[in-house]
Amino acid sequence: MAETTRRLAAILSADVAGYSRLMGADEAATLAALEESRAIFRDHIAAHRGRVVDTAGDSVLAVFDSVVEAVACAVEIQGRLADRNASLPEDRRMRFRIGVNLGDVIAKDDGTIYGDGVNIAARLESLAEPGGLTISGTTFDHVDGKLDIGFEYLGEKEVKNIAKPVRVYRAELGAGGTRPAVAEAERPSIAVLAFENLSGDPEQEYFADGIAEDLITELSRLRWLMVTARNSTFTYKGQAVDVRQVGRDLGVQYVVEGSVRKGGNRVRITAQLIDAATGNHIWAERYDRDLSDIFALQDEITETLVAALQGEVGEFERERAHRKPPDNLDAWDSYQRGLWHLWQFNAEDMAEARRLFQRAGDLDTNFAQAFAALGFALYLQVALSYADSPLENLDEALRFANQAVALDDKEAMAHSTLGRVQAMRGEYDTAIVELRTAIELNPSLALAHFGLSIAFLLTGQLEQAISELDTAIRLSPRDPSVWAFYNVRARAHFFLGDYEAAVEDARRAIRHPAAPFWPHAILASGLALLDRREEAKIALDKLLEIKPDFSPHAALAAFSPLNPEAPRPLFKTWIDGLRKAGLDIPDEPD
Repeated sequence: MAETTRRLAAILSADVAGYSRLMGADEAATLAALEESRAIFRDHIAAHRGRVVDTAGDSVLAVFDSVVEAVACAVEIQGRLADRNASLPEDRRMRFRIGVNLGDVIAKDDGTIYGDGVNIAARLESLAEPGGLTISGTTFDHVDGKLDIGFEYLGEKEVKNIAKPVRVYRAELGAGGTRPAVAEAERPSIAVLAFENLSGDPEQEYFADGIAEDLITELSRLRWLMVTARNSTFTYKGQAVDVRQVGRDLGVQYVVEGSVRKGGNRVRITAQLIDAATGNHIWAERYDRDLSDIFALQDEITETLVAALQGEVGEFERERAHRKPPDNLDAWDSYQRGLWHLWQFNAEDMAEARRLFQRAGDLDTNFAQAFAALGFALYLQVALSYADSPLENLDEALRFANQAVALDDKEAMAHSTLGRVQAMRGEYDTAIVELRTAIELNPSLALAHFGLSIAFLLTGQLEQAISELDTAIRLSPRDPSVWAFYNVRARAHFFLGDYEAAVEDARRAIRHPAAPFWPHAILASGLALLDRREEAKIALDKLLEIKPDFSPHAALAAFSPLNPEAPRPLFKTWIDGLRKAGLDIPDEPD
């Protein structure tokens, strides 16, 4: 017979709202979604030192030693589930109700628990709204003031099979859920811990320290990121640390950990980006390299890590801002939310991005990045043929880019935007200077390398363009603009007469969900010039499906609105290929 013990514990009880309806509509999809959701529960429960007790039916029951950890866990879970649901149709969203109680439980030695403490948690869960969280009065008494969320008192509630009424509080999660904050700053903050030397060779200690030190130095060049100094982060060296405690100690939102392991003439470097509020990994990567030139290797790894980290932190910040209620956005949130819309690359989102960047600039008139982004959005509207008045857009883009540089001449994105606008205006020499300045300020800024490639392309320096594109892709292979990197590399290969490589890169661009019409136009022309007529016709049909009013002359005008004739000799063969694919093109510009 299993032995039992009594103890005080925090209990989390959850189940799916409308589970029967979901199963009736699509049983297989619902079971798959349930398993995905339970994986989210398991990850967060483990991170908060809890234990899953039962998962009968559509429920989850977990126990924690700390009631603060239990509530923080529940809040984070609802935030993660809200993120997952945001991409699903309304009728397929799986919403959990969660209740948390602190009470006496009877625990068996086989791990099961029961008693009034568990029953109250289950009743609290049934009182929660779908996607919501309710807690008992005993829970509230212990967590009040310890988490950065509010609670609304709902009064004393009579609940089934419990003799006395239970005080009930509803967590104010806001739209889409939230999470406990860690010393929130207006801009994101990060700490890089000393990388661990796993080589067993004390001589490699300097290399591990050098990677972390260089990473701190290079991240400090990012004007939007607050980076904790080495003297603070290296105090944790050699210790087994709780990343969440590091976040609280240093007041940062993100922590980077890493390790170095040498074997023979090879070295393996790993790095992880961690959310300091939850202890959860946001990103992790491993790099295997030869040790032929240790200093060159250190530079390469640092550059690659900085590019990856700024991309991953940026994506996390964009998603966080996108979840916030629209009327609760400060300047930083408005900027990040604007970036979320910008990277969708369609006309409607581009217009919303402009509005949000303008709002960020209105809220903080010294916010150089917001004005750089506003100039960039205006530029992209021209480049993607979304602008009603391209020349007016270009004038405004130039004004905001210059304003951004004037506000902060060390902001790489400001110089990058200015260079992009100047290249579109046909001012290639000054554009190249500005883009090289951006790269000097932030060598890991893939968008600056990409911008420089366009300036090289338009001046016929095709090999240099491909080299810059290769760098951009290496630095940011998951970039929201990676379709554009491949698209421009396809053009460069096309202009060099390498139609096979152009077709390959155009297909890579098309695989990105945000890719607009341009890579289809390169693909159709390249296939036609390779005499792959049937494939060319399919590509052309897809091009016209995406953009029924497509005109190569109008598209080319976007390259140089002030002098539309300038790029035509470069693109003549492209237009010939489109004709060969079957597109009816007048001899003269529209």
